Amino acid sequence: LRPMPIESRHATLACALVLALLTACGGPAVDDPASDATETATPVPERPVEATSLLGEPLLRTELSAELEADFTEKLAAAEQELEANPDDPDALIWVGRRTAYLGRYQDAIEVFSRGVERFPDDPRFLRHRGHRYISTRQLDRAVADLARAYEMIQGTEDEVEPDGMPNPQGTPTSSLHSNIRYHLGLAHVLRGEFEQALPLYEEDVEKADNPDMRTASSYWLYLTLRRLGRDDEARTVVADLPPFEDLIENFDYHRLLQAFAQAGAFEGGDDGPDTLNLSGATVGYGLATFDLVEGREEEAYAEYEEILEGAQWAAFGYIAAEAELARRASDGEEPSDG
Repeated sequence: LRPMPIESRHATLACALVLALLTACGGPAVDDPASDATETATPVPERPVEATSLLGEPLLRTELSAELEADFTEKLAAAEQELEANPDDPDALIWVGRRTAYLGRYQDAIEVFSRGVERFPDDPRFLRHRGHRYISTRQLDRAVADLARAYEMIQGTEDEVEPDGMPNPQGTPTSSLHSNIRYHLGLAHVLRGEFEQALPLYEEDVEKADNPDMRTASSYWLYLTLRRLGRDDEARTVVADLPPFEDLIENFDYHRLLQAFAQAGAFEGGDDGPDTLNLSGATVGYGLATFDLVEGREEEAYAEYEEILEGAQWAAFGYIAAEAELARRASDGEEPSDG
């Protein structure tokens, strides 16, 4: 990796955000007036509001490409048919909630998972998934409550692989129920600025990671958490012992960011392994901006956080985290209300 000047890194972030925006929007939707340039085209209704940002802005339901919309809708219909045929099967209910969320219908997904919490109170999976979507919708207090409860429930139990809703190219799941509970609970604490509470969760996640992808993702958040706590020497040990890049299946950007942290922030991108919805702009942008922040380049960092919010993927963790940083700054260090 070659050192990259701050100006070049801003250009890298801008390009990544533009690519993310173009990919997320895809081609014109079939009911988009722009796809039929006639004076009699029917206006498209405004998309529903799914959440309120940590800065008080309404967040509209994500606009998927026509292809993804059709694919996700078909899979949700199949999941609903499975649930209708097996109404007492918690797995069937979980998949309805997950498929609903993939369509950007986060409030509807929360309702589905809430049904599961009530009907299957001893199953931590419903708290895990509802907690995730509470994060998506910026309900951070509720996210912590759900995920902390789920974390207590899994103590002393055997872990299980969590199937992917949007499989990676190899079709190999890289996370588990326990790791996802720890990971998302740690993230919820980070978003609230509670780095001391996040630290043991990410330490445990790195220790128990059983594949390079999960170890890489957890190491990324562990490194940033240690840096926010001023424990720089410990953070350096995290980036000194990374899994080989070629062993990864999907967490390429996290690995590149960890390498960049080890090389004084020099980031080198790549085109292998893009996410289905191309969330790379927010992921890379947040990592580089936060490195600037902990290195004392505050103005550059906050400018980069603002650039991230110009993107379209507001449910991406990097986007939410950038939002949280700006909200904390605006409130002089006091955590914003969940609303």
